[in-house]
Amino acid sequence: MTEIKIVADILKANDAIAEANARRLAEKHVRALNFISAPGAGKTTLIERTLEHFKGRARIGVIEGDVATSRDAERIQAFGVPVVQINTQGGCHLDANMVARALEALPLDELDTVFIENVGNLVCPVGYKLGEEAVVAVLSIAEGQDKPVKYPALFRRATVMVLNKLDLQPHCDVDPEAIVRDARAINPALEVVRTSCRTGEGLDEWYAWLEPWLGRKE
Repeated sequence: MTEIKIVADILKANDAIAEANARRLAEKHVRALNFISAPGAGKTTLIERTLEHFKGRARIGVIEGDVATSRDAERIQAFGVPVVQINTQGGCHLDANMVARALEALPLDELDTVFIENVGNLVCPVGYKLGEEAVVAVLSIAEGQDKPVKYPALFRRATVMVLNKLDLQPHCDVDPEAIVRDARAINPALEVVRTSCRTGEGLDEWYAWLEPWLGRKE
């Protein structure tokens, strides 16, 4: 019997490029975080609030991944930070090669941290390392209570889960604590921050979690 290991070969090649990305970032003393969520969970707004909060105090660049349009990059550009848009033309995730090209377009010598906003998807982005140091899983309360158990790979890989849009809880039949329990059953080391970008609830906790990632990597 002949085995065709196409997916394994693709991931192996991707991981090699991701390791090269990680080395390049380390040489420049830059840290990278990969933001993964479903569409509409609030990744871009969370990044906007973060850039606003740390304006003048942190040197952040952003890589925006989208299937089409440059709308998110335009939103980020308004904050005066370096931003690169990647359009995947239908692809459901960023890969390490796309990020390698984006890093070439960023002024890494002038940055301490790079935020990578992945394509909105709870499945495909998880399998592709990009060279990041940490994965930020953003989950909207409106997505329902079962997402950690239905999509465990993301929560297994994530360093922190941002449980977002808490202002919508009165309109959703969802128990936030059950979401946290399920996520930590998958990954006991998972850190959790509960936020609402609309009301500002929990954002100070997010900023406190993030702050150690905003300095130069030694």
